[in-house]
Amino acid sequence: MKYFLRNLFFSFLITLWGCGHAQDTSDSQGKLLYQTDFEEVEGLAEFFMTDQRAWRLAKSSEGNVALELFGESEYQPRVRSPRNIACIRDQKFGDFVWEFEAAQTGKEYGHRDMCFFFGMKDPSNFYYVHIASAADPHAHNIFLVNDEPRVAIAEKTTSGIDWGEQGSWHKIKIERELESGLIRVYFDDMDTPIMEAHDTHFGVGYIGFGSFDDTGMVDNIEIRGQEVSEKGEGFFE
Repeated sequence: MKYFLRNLFFSFLITLWGCGHAQDTSDSQGKLLYQTDFEEVEGLAEFFMTDQRAWRLAKSSEGNVALELFGESEYQPRVRSPRNIACIRDQKFGDFVWEFEAAQTGKEYGHRDMCFFFGMKDPSNFYYVHIASAADPHAHNIFLVNDEPRVAIAEKTTSGIDWGEQGSWHKIKIERELESGLIRVYFDDMDTPIMEAHDTHFGVGYIGFGSFDDTGMVDNIEIRGQEVSEKGEGFFE
């Protein structure tokens, strides 16, 4: 009997530890604020865009439905910045851990890119991450658009990444802390960032996807963080 009670006690401790451990992991990233894999989404109503005609829901080479940027937006920003943007509608974000998958569908060249936007206040005030095959003063960096042409602000970056064959999927994670201004970007390796910056120009804002002038797809989006009360309906329309 005593052995039974002892084993029962240890089983209880293990279960309790496991539950607590899972809770800590969840809390460290915050509340789930947005999630989609596009499998049950009809149309593009969850997004507002610089040009809706450049976007569609399409099947990837793996057969999954994804959000695809397949054309060039007929949009000219007031200051030098990306032209192809699709933002999550009706929701703004502050502190966040943003994970998703992305595939570049264009041909290889130095600026072969996809861009990811956050802290978007309006069409001329936001941050974006430019992930490209090769780094230079205008590519593969974290950029600030502050009522003037974009400025690179990364304190740490790499020489570039390998997008691979057209349509090859990669895991990406972007983290942001408003108070410290910390921004970290991860590509495939979720432990070691490829970019890092600190900046506090903008606070709560929209999150979005796109490219400067290339094409690509995104899927399996998950955003966790602190929920904010600010809402909106977009500004490109």
